[in-house]
Amino acid sequence: MIEQIVMDRRKLFEQVAEHIQTQILEGKLKPGDRLPSERDLQVRLGVGRPAIREALILLQQSGLVEITNGAPTRVAMPTAEGVLAGMLPAVQQMLSTQEGQRHFQNLRLFFETALARRASQDASTEDLARLKVALDANEDAIGNRQLFIATDVTFHFQLALMTGNPIFTAIHDGMSSWLRQQRIVTLDLPDQEHIAFAAHKRIFEAIAARDGEATESAMRDHLMQLQEAYWAHEARAKDSMDIQ
Repeated sequence: MIEQIVMDRRKLFEQVAEHIQTQILEGKLKPGDRLPSERDLQVRLGVGRPAIREALILLQQSGLVEITNGAPTRVAMPTAEGVLAGMLPAVQQMLSTQEGQRHFQNLRLFFETALARRASQDASTEDLARLKVALDANEDAIGNRQLFIATDVTFHFQLALMTGNPIFTAIHDGMSSWLRQQRIVTLDLPDQEHIAFAAHKRIFEAIAARDGEATESAMRDHLMQLQEAYWAHEARAKDSMDIQ
């Protein structure tokens, strides 16, 4: 039940959203529960319809409610994917600068080296079999740029899947999407597909050997090479533009 509150005139929609959010977090409203209609919320909270609508949109962006045309608004169970999707505008703004791009490259380096080391310790026989299938598909895709990109992503994604943690897989999906343009640019460089596959093979062999140090080193070398290749490409592109 949405309780009545005393509202001040400062950013009413944020106050409405905070009030509903608090009731959700306190368990007074549970996943699947219907919210009152917009008209009922107006009466109960003493605010206009625009404040109610903006509050619901804010809650939807936070992953706390589901808004569907023709259906009542309901309390949602937030997912890792939904939380990361809400970050997209801010991520895109950060990636519009070189500094932001470097920050996300370093995030990927930190995250994926940790995933690789964990895989070397905990990967099951089935995990290794799936990783080998992904590696073989990556090799077969050499020469087919779009397929190589897809199999490249799949190989790395297997390491996140091994954790069984949906937050890790969502973060990996997010980074793969956010840094996709960097992956495309890097693969435009001569022989880069062969270089990337060779790195994947070293990572797989280190994981299969249960060698955590070698696995982490192989992943770090792989990602550092990609970073260096990307920034070398960007420097050449800038020089070319300056000459023109």
